[in-house]
Amino acid sequence: MSVFTGWRAALRIARRDALRAKGRSALVVAMIALPVLGVTAADITYRSAELSPAEQLTARIGSADALYSDPGMGPLQQMPDGDMYNSENSESSDLPNQDVPPIDMHAVFPKGARAISEQSVPASVTTAYGLASADIVELKTSDRMARGKIELVKGAFPRGSGEMVATEPFLKSTGLHVGSDVTVTASGKKYTITGAVELPADLKTKQLYADPGAVIAPWQAMADRDKKVPAPHPGTSQWLVEGAGQAGIVWNDVLTANKAGAVVTSRQVLENPPPDSEIPLLRSYPDYNSGNAGSSETSAALITVVAMAILEIVLLAGPAFAVGARRSRRQLGLLGTCGGDRSQVRAVVLGGGLVLGGVGAVAGVAVGLLLTVAFRPMIENWAGHRFGSLSMRPTELLVIAVLGLITGLLAALAPAIVAGRQSALESLTGRRGVRRSSRVLPVTGACVLVLGIVIAVYGGISGNSTLVAGGSVVAELGLLACIPVIVGLLGRLGRRLPLSPRMALRDAARNRGRTAPAVAAVMAAVAGSVAIATYMSSTLAESDYDYTPMLTQGTIVLSGDGEAVERLPVARAAVEQNMAVTGGRADISRVWAGSDCHVYYEDAEDACGTLELVKPTGKGHTCPLNTKGAKELAARLSAEEHRTMMRSPACVDEYISVGSLSTDSNNIVVGDAALLATYVKLDDPAATAALKAGTPVLLNRAYAQNGEVTLKAVHAYNDKDKKNRKLHPGPARKTTDRLKVYVAKAEYAATPGVRMILPQQTAERLGLHTQPNGSVYAVSHRPTDAEDQRVTAAIEQAGGGIWVQSDSGPNDRGNTILLILTLFAGVVTVGAAAITTGLAKADAEADLTTLSAVGAPPRVRRTLSGFQCLVVALTGVLLGTAAGLVPAVALRLVDLRQSMEQMRLQPMESAYTPIVLPWTAIGLLAVAVPLLAGILAAAFTRSRLTLARRAG
Repeated sequence: MSVFTGWRAALRIARRDALRAKGRSALVVAMIALPVLGVTAADITYRSAELSPAEQLTARIGSADALYSDPGMGPLQQMPDGDMYNSENSESSDLPNQDVPPIDMHAVFPKGARAISEQSVPASVTTAYGLASADIVELKTSDRMARGKIELVKGAFPRGSGEMVATEPFLKSTGLHVGSDVTVTASGKKYTITGAVELPADLKTKQLYADPGAVIAPWQAMADRDKKVPAPHPGTSQWLVEGAGQAGIVWNDVLTANKAGAVVTSRQVLENPPPDSEIPLLRSYPDYNSGNAGSSETSAALITVVAMAILEIVLLAGPAFAVGARRSRRQLGLLGTCGGDRSQVRAVVLGGGLVLGGVGAVAGVAVGLLLTVAFRPMIENWAGHRFGSLSMRPTELLVIAVLGLITGLLAALAPAIVAGRQSALESLTGRRGVRRSSRVLPVTGACVLVLGIVIAVYGGISGNSTLVAGGSVVAELGLLACIPVIVGLLGRLGRRLPLSPRMALRDAARNRGRTAPAVAAVMAAVAGSVAIATYMSSTLAESDYDYTPMLTQGTIVLSGDGEAVERLPVARAAVEQNMAVTGGRADISRVWAGSDCHVYYEDAEDACGTLELVKPTGKGHTCPLNTKGAKELAARLSAEEHRTMMRSPACVDEYISVGSLSTDSNNIVVGDAALLATYVKLDDPAATAALKAGTPVLLNRAYAQNGEVTLKAVHAYNDKDKKNRKLHPGPARKTTDRLKVYVAKAEYAATPGVRMILPQQTAERLGLHTQPNGSVYAVSHRPTDAEDQRVTAAIEQAGGGIWVQSDSGPNDRGNTILLILTLFAGVVTVGAAAITTGLAKADAEADLTTLSAVGAPPRVRRTLSGFQCLVVALTGVLLGTAAGLVPAVALRLVDLRQSMEQMRLQPMESAYTPIVLPWTAIGLLAVAVPLLAGILAAAFTRSRLTLARRAG
């Protein structure tokens, strides 16, 4: 019999065996298809979300041939993509020149071209709740040139000067809908929202769109008639242009526009770029040609996780084939008695791997594609932009499918070798024999585990991300080799447990060939998720540390200036009525010396006066990281020592900008004891008593010396301030006062916006000017869009000029990504544990029959399945958590090395690189997911069993 004939017979036997045992075959296919599905969905999503240059251009210029804009520089030179340009008459200036008149763009367009303009203007508009600020874009959205740049979701495009369309995020935040009316408050003109639109390149934009001339022109006309109406301040205009012929806008058209001072982004030029010799800008600046090269390095975290994912795919299907070979041992024994040799027995088992691996690979790719299509809108909304198209690369999908097929073969390899070594007598009688566990494998695995950890840590310390990835994989391989011993030890833990958990632990220990690969599969999935989640949590903690809050957490500030302060009572009432105010109110005033100037003067001190809180010099006052020997000092500091020094009172206001509650750059605020409780969060009776007695409270002790501060004032009055100039003629009067202060604890030095609280009576005694500036409130949450719009409407109705400030907090917390990672690991854990439980039930059918025959209650069968699933899931999750911490910690060590190097070059740069565990994700994986797996396994297991009559 030829080799091909033998394999054809083996594949036929494997196919019939798979059809005969449909339940077990389905489990094997699911084991192989699960990772293939995930990789397929990830590949299609990644490729689709990565917009091609042509798709990026369409998002920018729509269906037009080109985008023209006027940077206000005069004649210029540009690169073909229009992103880089420079003035033809200047060596370095790429900023607008006020002396250059605007371009008559219609004279620049090629002959016969058609163009539509685009111009935005910030405005205040009415909403369902009150007033909101928004950008209104004048663009003919119904024109075909706008397709791809802006798309209609529902309703209709504007058809006149009294209509607008709005993006869905704007409608959601303002409580409006298609058919609602909005009014531009400055011009008083009302518009009807006729449709909802979206920007495919930015689904989160909040904007309104109107036809050209519908908003800016009537607003300007109103401003010309009524001087009390503020004039509009539109942004730079740009034009979408459609060429007259098939060629579009070519390079010669771009050069002609450059001579007139226009920058052009042309579709034709980007698709067919000119040679470098025809680009004038490259002749002047050759370095521009190398400025767009992207980095070819792949993230170390991505490399590590991909390596773990491949390892997981190899592990997933092993237990299924081991059980399948054991269930087919009588059939394999008959094959041996009929003259089949060991290679043919192995071929039958490998044929099962080939058949089921092929089915699993095809099913995984198909289901992954279908799920990506089904969840595409949700993925696009999460990514913040639409896919250009659903990008499927046949080569990559084929590689993924082949990988699934190879996975099936690899998973069947070990069972095939074992089946080939088994004698025909053992196969026919069903005896498994007694085999001792190898002692070499766990010892070797422990050594490999230690070696991998050492390599990963060394890679982190040395900054070599390749070593981190390699060491992490080596460590996980070593842990895999230790899993059989760990599983074997589980049997000893159940000596004093009830029947079902004791049997589950002993079954797992006795059938290590089935349990260990399943535990390994769960471990691999959890390790990758924990590694990414830990790394992300750590980087988010670092971002939080570096974030500079503008206000104290849980507070809002109501502030105004000039004549608007007269409307503060109305604004306070609006805030207290519409926002989640939880505490008392603290009123604040600003303080200054001399004229109240808000314009720049060449000699501001003599023209307007200044007020300065003088910082002493010396230890405890001067920041060591901002002195001559700072680099040498930074080289000797550890990351923790550097962090402590950066947060010290001497350095904190040089390291971060602590915001301001007033116009005073020294952050001196006039207030009373209510400000301590509401904003500073300082519960100190001594500080309260000091303010009542007229003693200032200093929050940054670096400005104090012997309990006193130096306040230097220049009382000057500019010539425009005729009233005060008449009262205070002559040169500026300079005063320096030493004030006794109450010094707060060092932790309050970083209070945003306040360095010292000055009592009103002390400011008057020093001859300083004060004016009510606003109020501070404690709130239970950040103002919502609706609350903010209600307060804004009340303030504008009273006359405006007052605003509410709230701290936006750190940027995106990344909770969505952490949730997806946790769900992924949870699904794989539940799936692997459930499949393993099903295999255990199939493998232990005889034992369960015997258990029922001797009188065990029906619920024992259900609880046994639940505990079997729980054992696999919990063991895999705990080992995976430990394995995932290795690459996460090592990668953070890489970041620490880079931060330390940057800190030594720039001592004021933060070197804080924490390692933060995602306890929520770990808790869900370690507790919730195993319990869920056990409950599901118990719920879907039949309690009663139909006893089969024994043969013979």
